[in-house]
Amino acid sequence: MAIVNISKLSVIGLNENKADILKAIMDLGVIEINNQESKLTDEDWSGLIEKDGDEESVYSMDIKLSEVSAALEALNKYYKGKKPLIKTRKPVKKEEFETFEKEAEGVYETVKNVNSIYKHISYLKSEENRLNTAVISLKPWLKYDVPLEMNGTKYTDIFIGSLPIAVEYESVVAAVNEASDKACLYKVSEDEKDRYISVISIKEHSEGVKDALRKKGFSPIVFEDVIGKAAENTAKFQEQIEEIKKQISSEEEKLYSLSEYTEKIEYYYDLIAIKRDGAAVLSNIVKTKTSFYFDGWCPKEKEGEVKALLDEKGCYYEFKAPEKGEQTPVLLRESALAEPFEAITELYSTPNSNELDPTPFLAPFYFLFFGLMLSDAGYGIILTVGCFILLKKFRLEGMFKKLVKMFMYCGISTFFWGVMFGGYFGDFIPVAAKSVLGIDITINPLWFNPTEEPMTLLVFSLILGGIHLFVGMGLKAYMLIRNGQVVDAVCDIFLWYILLIGLVLFGVGGSFSPALTEIGKYMSIVGAVGILVTGGRDKKGIGKITGGLGSLYGITSYLSDVLSYSRLLALGLATGVVAQVINTLGSLAGGGVKGAIVMIVAFIIGHTFNMAINVLGSFVHSSRLQYVEFFGKFFEGGGTIFNPFRRKTKYVDIIKEEK
Repeated sequence: MAIVNISKLSVIGLNENKADILKAIMDLGVIEINNQESKLTDEDWSGLIEKDGDEESVYSMDIKLSEVSAALEALNKYYKGKKPLIKTRKPVKKEEFETFEKEAEGVYETVKNVNSIYKHISYLKSEENRLNTAVISLKPWLKYDVPLEMNGTKYTDIFIGSLPIAVEYESVVAAVNEASDKACLYKVSEDEKDRYISVISIKEHSEGVKDALRKKGFSPIVFEDVIGKAAENTAKFQEQIEEIKKQISSEEEKLYSLSEYTEKIEYYYDLIAIKRDGAAVLSNIVKTKTSFYFDGWCPKEKEGEVKALLDEKGCYYEFKAPEKGEQTPVLLRESALAEPFEAITELYSTPNSNELDPTPFLAPFYFLFFGLMLSDAGYGIILTVGCFILLKKFRLEGMFKKLVKMFMYCGISTFFWGVMFGGYFGDFIPVAAKSVLGIDITINPLWFNPTEEPMTLLVFSLILGGIHLFVGMGLKAYMLIRNGQVVDAVCDIFLWYILLIGLVLFGVGGSFSPALTEIGKYMSIVGAVGILVTGGRDKKGIGKITGGLGSLYGITSYLSDVLSYSRLLALGLATGVVAQVINTLGSLAGGGVKGAIVMIVAFIIGHTFNMAINVLGSFVHSSRLQYVEFFGKFFEGGGTIFNPFRRKTKYVDIIKEEK
């Protein structure tokens, strides 16, 4: 339940064994290989070594991966089989995957064929769109019995165009007649926006006629590459469109038939990706004429396996602990219950290697907060069962698996608090029984009803918040003491404990015993004076006084932090109140069949919406309480996740058989 200890590893091997050694290291998958650029500029190293790797080969494989990815994307559109709801990696034995390499070149030919066909389909569809656009543009001119390329005769000009429909046609005719008595205007057609006209004018008056039309909003239209009448061209284009559709259908049938190779192409993608990573890692290695060198990181618990491999391959190697304060990659190892909540930590930041892993500490609080905010037993059952089915039905991995499992756990918390507060889809059972069946049913909460006793829930929320903050402060104190900063732990944490606990006892302790009030008063004085005296201990002169005052003023921050936990009350009430409103709306139709139908419809639509929006709200605000209030007390983050050199695949999960 912590950050795994990482060792620094240095390796020297012979170039003749390099490919075999790197393949074995990739199969083992527990060593992160560092970039060696700094050694290339180091005067102690630069004269002895040179950078390894073949960037052209890596680039070539990147291009091939792009081709394969494009082919898979194309085939996905024409895949005939049933597509899974959630795409997951297919488990494949290592031996089976390595056997596939023999038919890899044949698969690449299929990839090129798929891309060629899809490119042709794209071209045909582009042509189809172009012709459809041409047909649409010709539609207003179907009744125009003049070749569209004809723009005049020896003595006349002919021009066509459109006028806004809002412009009065008679005024346009008058304007043309005023400009020339030797010009004719013909209305060809019109639609809801424009009126399409043709104008014939003697050449001497053409400019005047055009000017008059421009003032009325006339827009000339010119058809390029169109010879003949609109109707003739439309018929020709439609014939071409039909022919293109047949070609597209024929090409798509080819892709439908090729879609059966999708799985093999996915295998091929991962095969190339592995080879690409194997070639790319060489750029992190330096070499001489006969040997190579790299350094990196390895989990301490895996040192035995790595030693056995390197001994077998005849390498010289050295393990050593990181220097004090040195940042290392971070590998987290959680308990089964805490692991799903690692997703919350990762969404914020990876812890750095010199601090605590916050996941085991945030997990119980996140579990409680989420349930308090959603707090409905019905929603909890749906969330838990739904996530459980996802985990059983699909082979989920990574962040998504963690989130689904986390929501399953949070569903259990939601169910618990729903029972404690008496929420089963709000008050659906009593309302439905009363309105549809005409009987009275009462479901009492095991603890209390927050809509009737909101102050009780508020006080409980603030108490939980105080505990949450105190745990965060305690973790900070532990880290300070671990680093030898005992004085800082006492002055910056424990004095605040004394002050804050004293203020609580002084404020509410009298409800239990007058002695608690007196104890609280003296604890508050001791804490406040201690903070005032020690707050500016690192400053000089007047800074010691102002530093102490500034530190003491930080009590307002603690107050605002505690008040932030009132959102537990707000979201908990929101879920219950909206659920009650939905149930009330569903009951308005009364009893009988009609009332039952309305109640069911309102239940399905209303509670689906209410659950969705409040699950999202609970997730966001529970996370916020961790990120702002809790992490703000002790957590810095900024670490780099441990990234070993291993087989990284997208479509298949290569399973190594146990020896």
